[in-house]
Amino acid sequence: MTIGEIKALIRDVPDFPKPGILFKDITPVLQNAEAYRFLIDEMSSALDSIEFNKIAGIESRGFVFGAPIAYKLGKGFIMLRKKGKLPYIKESECYDLEYGVDCIEVHVDSVEPGESVIIVDDVLATGGTALHAAKLIEKIGGKVAGFLFFVELEFLNGREKLKDYNVISMVRF
Repeated sequence: MTIGEIKALIRDVPDFPKPGILFKDITPVLQNAEAYRFLIDEMSSALDSIEFNKIAGIESRGFVFGAPIAYKLGKGFIMLRKKGKLPYIKESECYDLEYGVDCIEVHVDSVEPGESVIIVDDVLATGGTALHAAKLIEKIGGKVAGFLFFVELEFLNGREKLKDYNVISMVRF
């Protein structure tokens, strides 16, 4: 298997979630055991040159990639959840979307002061959620060692919002 073969498995779904949008559906990759295993191995290997302590996954598809990578690399896993989903003392980061406001939260004890964290998600689009995930990790005393994405939608320029961080994407459109 190659990254090119992985990219070929991603299907286009026109007019989802609304007319004019061409949605990149990653579910065929996840449904294919060989492809999913290869992708997790490749994403894990992409972090070889970076020193870090933990991996944070952004709810919910960031969990699909972040948790198995954390397991494979022997790192702790941090869940960055949507507002109201975490039971313990938490810190929040809210941000504007084109259709409203969204918030993500993390337990305050997810990192020790100064620990380095890789933030993982499925897609880098506009970069807003990723940037606020970084702010959230920094708010609780962590350092962001970088971002790891399965897919990057380059035409949306999300990387520009993350220009102060190391950004790795496996597949680009």
